[in-house]
Amino acid sequence: MILPVLLTPLIAAAALALIPGYRWSARLNVLASLAAFLFALRLFWDRPAPGQYVFIDDLNIVFIVLNTFVGFTTSAFSASYIGHELVTGRLTPGYLRFYHAMYQVMLLGMNLALVANNIGLMWVAVEIATLTTVMMVGLYRTRDALEAAWKYFILGSVGIALALFGTILVYMAARPVVGAGLDAMVWTALMAGAKSFDPSLLNLAFIFLLLGYGTKVGLAPLHAWLPDAHAEGPTPISAVLSGLLLNVALYALLRFKMLLAANPAAIAPGPLMILLGLVSLVFAAFMLYRRRDIKRLFAYSSIEHMGVIVFSFGLAGPLANFAGLLQMTLHSLTKSAIFFAVGHVAQVKGTQRIAEMGGLTASHPLLGWGLVASVAAIAGLPPFGIFMSEFLMISTAFARQPVLAIVLVFGLLVAFGALLLRLTSVAFGEPRGPTGPVKASYVPVFAHLSLVLCAGIWLPPPLVAWFQHVAALLG
Repeated sequence: MILPVLLTPLIAAAALALIPGYRWSARLNVLASLAAFLFALRLFWDRPAPGQYVFIDDLNIVFIVLNTFVGFTTSAFSASYIGHELVTGRLTPGYLRFYHAMYQVMLLGMNLALVANNIGLMWVAVEIATLTTVMMVGLYRTRDALEAAWKYFILGSVGIALALFGTILVYMAARPVVGAGLDAMVWTALMAGAKSFDPSLLNLAFIFLLLGYGTKVGLAPLHAWLPDAHAEGPTPISAVLSGLLLNVALYALLRFKMLLAANPAAIAPGPLMILLGLVSLVFAAFMLYRRRDIKRLFAYSSIEHMGVIVFSFGLAGPLANFAGLLQMTLHSLTKSAIFFAVGHVAQVKGTQRIAEMGGLTASHPLLGWGLVASVAAIAGLPPFGIFMSEFLMISTAFARQPVLAIVLVFGLLVAFGALLLRLTSVAFGEPRGPTGPVKASYVPVFAHLSLVLCAGIWLPPPLVAWFQHVAALLG
């Protein structure tokens, strides 16, 4: 059942490149994304045996199901959002075909990276996803959009080059034990022989991999591409970048972290991840106060949350890993919901500048209160699920590393203040800017928020058991 998850977006991309009409292309984009999600769900009870190139285990199934679900809901949001862009003339029919085809190629690249059983194939898949998003960031062909795409391409290329060098070093460490050829690049074979690998090569490899894939995760100081890419690209791509692509790079880091953990002589990857995580959190929290563009604001919020997640996985242990998995899942759902709402806000106001927005709860109640609920969720307020994941994270940190816990809480409080300040400006007060009707798709926003709210009130026991098992695998 792995092949349909990969073939569906591939076939859909080829078809969408040929379909000229908006209505049919938008529908096919949604249907293809839904089909990929349904095929991903089948992996729960129809899991194939590992092969040389692809495999499914309890870790990557978390990512693949989340990836395909958010890919589906984003395609539904995209149908109304891109339709508005076509009507206003910001996109031509030719760019529309390009957008829909690249959307499916992007999903193909991310899905392939998540199911790859070969570290070289995973690297190629991450590069496919990166290059497609680079092209989609520059879709509007404005000066700022092209500059953002170019910056993303340059910094992403540096990151992926570092990741490639780290991948080569892992192969060199594995070759004396596993043997030359494909076997030295297969995850299952690498994990089986990891305890006998040269620890010095593994240590050096992880440094390059952390910097390389950390660039894709958006960790400071490797984050410079992310705010521009969010601000200048189409909003559905902002949702995918924050909700999905950052997770794909994080998945790669977690795999290599497991590889190092299996070698008792290798360095502990935790301290490096904790350092980068806390730096990203505190840096992004202060930068939130200086943002004047609403999409840049939430881009820095993504940097902040990825820092929190990487910190949690760096802290390690069953409870910290559980909190990191829960935070990652809920961040993807919440941040994509925020961008769904922000996309429609920018369309109705005709701007992304926060100063030119205001009074949304009065002028557009559903949109305004949807944004309020989304920001409350991402800020970690109860009863939303992120409150629970951050509570688990903080309590674990206080029990094990009280000084680090203080830094963590400080960063979260600073970020909360910035989000509250900007939210009151946009959502409340006298309406500012245009107040006309907006053709918006509210279902994806409130569907995501409902899941995040349910996670804060009650988590199904099978889901808890599954996350606990994956947390134990991560060490």
